[in-house]
Amino acid sequence: MTKARFITFEGTEGVGKTTAIDGFCRHLEDLGIAYVRTREPGGADVAEVIRQMLLSKDSVLHDDTELLLMFAARADHLHKTILPALDAGKWVVCDRFIDSTVAYQGFGRFGGDKQALARIELLIEQFVPCLPDVTLWLDLDVATGMMRAKSRSQADRFESLDTRFFDQVYQGLAHQFAKHPNRIRRVDASGSVEEVAVRIRQAVGV
Repeated sequence: MTKARFITFEGTEGVGKTTAIDGFCRHLEDLGIAYVRTREPGGADVAEVIRQMLLSKDSVLHDDTELLLMFAARADHLHKTILPALDAGKWVVCDRFIDSTVAYQGFGRFGGDKQALARIELLIEQFVPCLPDVTLWLDLDVATGMMRAKSRSQADRFESLDTRFFDQVYQGLAHQFAKHPNRIRRVDASGSVEEVAVRIRQAVGV
């Protein structure tokens, strides 16, 4: 149980990732497991600067630019935060990682185009030396999630996109789940906070 593990959380907007991660981190603390909590895009100094560019409504980015900025931020994040934490024997709990890139850029931006997905897979192979041990896909229908997201705060550059975009993102997450069934665990994100928390702990095995 003390061996370093890399756990990522994925989902469309409004599925309750932040609340779920809060609860999971408290559970790790109760178990006495040292961990680092982080996020993408972001999680390191340069990566956080790139995050602001990516999320700002003032940013006008070509889809290729957006994709490459995601990987630039990820490289900074990996080498400054994720890999050092794992090397130190700590768990890493990350809000979004490579599956979001496939879903948001590969499907949301490029519509699941096979050549675009191949480019993303190549970037993952070349620049991501560490894949998650477990990825938790918090699965909730897009319409419900968007209603939740709109009620909580001012929308960022991604959150302001239309339902069609997020339907494609959902398809991307389903694609990843089908492709990586041993790594990705689908977690029903409906129900109470505690019900979802129990499902997450069971999926991780802690």
